[in-house]
Amino acid sequence: MSFKVAAIQMVSTPDVQENLDAAGALIAQAAADGADLIALPEYFCLMGRKDTDKVAARETEGSGSIQTFLAQQARQHGIYVVGGTLPLESPEPQRVYNTTLVYGPDGAQIARYDKIHLFNFQRGTDSFDEATSIRPGTTPRIFEAPVGKIGLSVCYDLRFPELYRAFGDVSLILVPAAFTYTTGKAHWELLLRTRAIENQCYVLAPAQGGTHPNGRRTWGQTMLIDPWGDIVAQLAEGPGVVAGNIDPNRLQEVRTALPALRHRVM
Repeated sequence: MSFKVAAIQMVSTPDVQENLDAAGALIAQAAADGADLIALPEYFCLMGRKDTDKVAARETEGSGSIQTFLAQQARQHGIYVVGGTLPLESPEPQRVYNTTLVYGPDGAQIARYDKIHLFNFQRGTDSFDEATSIRPGTTPRIFEAPVGKIGLSVCYDLRFPELYRAFGDVSLILVPAAFTYTTGKAHWELLLRTRAIENQCYVLAPAQGGTHPNGRRTWGQTMLIDPWGDIVAQLAEGPGVVAGNIDPNRLQEVRTALPALRHRVM
């Protein structure tokens, strides 16, 4: 049994409703094409002009217009919706969790993952420190779907292979992201393909891709990668959809030919 997945690429703005409208149109396009699971990019709902914008837009888990939108999309199309990330309240008033929420085909929330690794980078005019407005999560998360176990991660998590090993045997890893143009150009594809190869599973990476109203440029290159590390489909830049099938036979073929997962000793 194959399971069709789709990754949404966006160029999100500081306007939450504008982003929800754009995401809804792309979800409808992917659902009409037969996707069983649709994943949105990191910060799909808000790419603010300053760090505090996400704090101002935070929601309480189970309540808020962004969560209502995600649940409605899942229920309306009868699909799994992976909500990129959205800001959820934390115990610290000046920081939020950067959270992935997953909704099942009935619109019920079935998983939550709070981004663990927080990006910090400084080179020239590129300067980022997510810890100023984001509180890190602490726990890896997976959820079950008809295709098997699916592991959740976000953007900078991609650089930490121990997180993915903690998932165990999964069929698919999700990596919603908003990679900077500089780091994306250097490392995005290389790291994604490495995670697919070493875990012998599919990797679906929905990204922000373009120049945003706040002046930030994100790398894009949303893609689906198979367990051998081959790129199944990708989109360079701009809004759009990347889709393909999670094929259990391909998973088995790769793991039988090269049983690296069985050879692990640590």
